Amino acid sequence: MTDSSNTMWGGRFAAGPDAIMEAINASIGFDRRLARQDIEGSRAHAAMLAAAGIVSSKDAEAIREGLLTVLSEIEAGVFPFSTALEDIHMNVEARLKEVIGDPAGRLHTARSRNDQVAVDFRLWVRDQCDAADGALAALMRALLAQAEAGADWVMPGFTHLQVAQPVTWGHHMMAYVEMFARDRGRFADARRRMNESPLGAAALAGTSFPIDRHMTAEALGFDRPCANSLDAVSDRDFALEFLSASSICAMHLSRLAEELVIWSTAQFRFVKMSDRWSTGSSIMPQKRNPDAAELIRAKIGRILGATVALFTVMKGLPLTYSKDMQEDKEQVFDAADSLMLALAAMTGMVGDMTANPDVLRAAAATGFSTATDLADWLVRALGLPFREAHHVTGRLVALAEGRGCDLPDLSLSDMQGVHPGIAQAVFAVLGVENSVRSRTSYGGTAPDQVRAQIARWKEALA
Repeated sequence: MTDSSNTMWGGRFAAGPDAIMEAINASIGFDRRLARQDIEGSRAHAAMLAAAGIVSSKDAEAIREGLLTVLSEIEAGVFPFSTALEDIHMNVEARLKEVIGDPAGRLHTARSRNDQVAVDFRLWVRDQCDAADGALAALMRALLAQAEAGADWVMPGFTHLQVAQPVTWGHHMMAYVEMFARDRGRFADARRRMNESPLGAAALAGTSFPIDRHMTAEALGFDRPCANSLDAVSDRDFALEFLSASSICAMHLSRLAEELVIWSTAQFRFVKMSDRWSTGSSIMPQKRNPDAAELIRAKIGRILGATVALFTVMKGLPLTYSKDMQEDKEQVFDAADSLMLALAAMTGMVGDMTANPDVLRAAAATGFSTATDLADWLVRALGLPFREAHHVTGRLVALAEGRGCDLPDLSLSDMQGVHPGIAQAVFAVLGVENSVRSRTSYGGTAPDQVRAQIARWKEALA
């Protein structure tokens, strides 16, 4: 017979309310990822306590050495994590006492779990900013290699996914270099702003012990201590900024992934994805599915979802710490994992993909892609106002469309029937190669401009 007192809790929590409270309160299931940062912060704190005369040098050294022992156990996968001890901080401290005895009890002098978790989490997010920066640099190098190989390859540029004007493959690749460079800037900017140490803010009001917060800040690689103890323990802007930068970066990855999905179709054939980043079909033997690109395209959902989730957690919290903040880490951990995986996969795909220059060039020559070049020639050669040149070009496009041909296929007499001033020289601007070579303005698609940008970025990434 089922115990009616436990029916409401379900089978998982047969022990009743106490089991549910332990489950909802414990964070060790996920915050164990902060172990290295927790021990790093504790070792810095112990050294400062000794320097300030708050604990003896002997006890501080025992604490610092004992923490290294605990860290080695965690890294070896033999550490006995306990849900009953709630979090990584209490798990480490309890094990430290087993390793070194009574001196372990002095470690928590002049600090609280509030400033402890704040410094651990900040250190972890700072590390993720550095990791994202390195991964983005690797992706940019892969794009630069593609750009350099195809600086002269002509392809269609699109607006509304309709053929607009010819561009070069190198120019298209370099557009993503610029995007991902901005992402690096956002992570670097967020890192600079988060690089203040909460350690020593204690529970919320600081401490009466004569601590040296500048010493611990320097030991942990921070620029300075946080200037307000209330803000120090309650701030999660650093996590929100990391998530925001990650969301924008994931959006850029999704845009590139979408292009790779489209370009690898039989209808486009712009690129061929390597077997390493494609899968087959369980029923259709001819299929080569760009699964890696599609999964990258989907990662924005998880990362942006994490961003919205943490904003929602934080939006109504009064100063200072509230247990709600325990819900900050899983979102950030998942987003960081998703971003790093997506960056690594995209770097691999870009490095391995093979463009098809002949198909790119043929596609660039369709859709009246040199119409703007024709309009520009009418302005330069005949002195027409651009709006009139635009109108004349539109009539010529309509004429070519009606005949089922492209602009270069019209005869000179056909063109002069629309505007008598058009001369044979117009045909020099209608080829797609001529079109891209003419776009010599700074940042334009002309191969020389593309190579200049490639050289600039190669030097910057060196």
